[in-house]
Amino acid sequence: MHPFTDNPAEAVSSLGELKLIAAIRRWLGDATPDAPFGIGDDCAILPVSSRRQLVTVDPVIYGRHFNDTVAANAVGQKLLKRNLSDIAAMGGRPRAAVIALALSPQLKMRWLAGFYRGLAAASRRYKVPIVGGDIAQQPEGFAATLTLIGEAATDRVLTRQGSKTGDWIYVTGRLGGSLLGHQHRFTPRLKEGRWLATRREVRSMMDVSDGVAKDVFALTQTGAVPALEASLIPISAAARLRARNSSKSPLHHALTDGEDYELLLTVAARADRAAFEAAWKKKFTIRLSCIGRFARATSPKHINLQAFHGYEHLR
Repeated sequence: MHPFTDNPAEAVSSLGELKLIAAIRRWLGDATPDAPFGIGDDCAILPVSSRRQLVTVDPVIYGRHFNDTVAANAVGQKLLKRNLSDIAAMGGRPRAAVIALALSPQLKMRWLAGFYRGLAAASRRYKVPIVGGDIAQQPEGFAATLTLIGEAATDRVLTRQGSKTGDWIYVTGRLGGSLLGHQHRFTPRLKEGRWLATRREVRSMMDVSDGVAKDVFALTQTGAVPALEASLIPISAAARLRARNSSKSPLHHALTDGEDYELLLTVAARADRAAFEAAWKKKFTIRLSCIGRFARATSPKHINLQAFHGYEHLR
């Protein structure tokens, strides 16, 4: 559905700010608590936590993260889930979210209702209350920015730092082809991230949002290079399908498409990999693949990552 309308009766401008906020409360339902623990006060109040706090923020923007072919409820769900993926990447647990809207007066009320109902469905599924936010008018378009507050699930938070030369590189799931629907239908790896944070052999972790070819360098420490093997990359069926209609290989799509929202992690060189992988299989059905390791130099059998480029803003 096209989000905008020239019919004033269908647009959010027919409500005005106060009635729109009341409508948003209805659309969210029990996904938002009563004030001051939810929408309705200058700030929301969160219970005190003894755990280390995590904060992340990501938007969805019309024309950049979605278009007319994407259902409004899928856009709302993606907004929360892409933030949840960041919390998962550090082995954390989500607590609460606030959302800021910048919207055109011509935005359809029906579209915005679908957006919020999708957001509410994801909020209930992942037990993340929507506790506040803001609305601002802009001349055209739509952008929603969600700030997610989380906490460490254990005494350990995984970051992008910590890998060493010789460490193994792993990834969950399969990669590539996100534009065929995965970018809106993915599952944040929250349970998997929390479990990985309890494993001492795991040194560092992040989520794959811009493509492994780019993201792996965020885990690479000085003096090391990522030595990935093409035969080890878990290529999705969607990546193979995209390759049929592009001039690129399935491997290229797997490494560069981005928005996989899988976990990319490093495991200590001396770890018992067989025991680690066996423990994973007892807990999860999602695939876990070792795709290479950090070395001092690569060889011809390794992927030349300079030939690939993941997504980068402003390029």
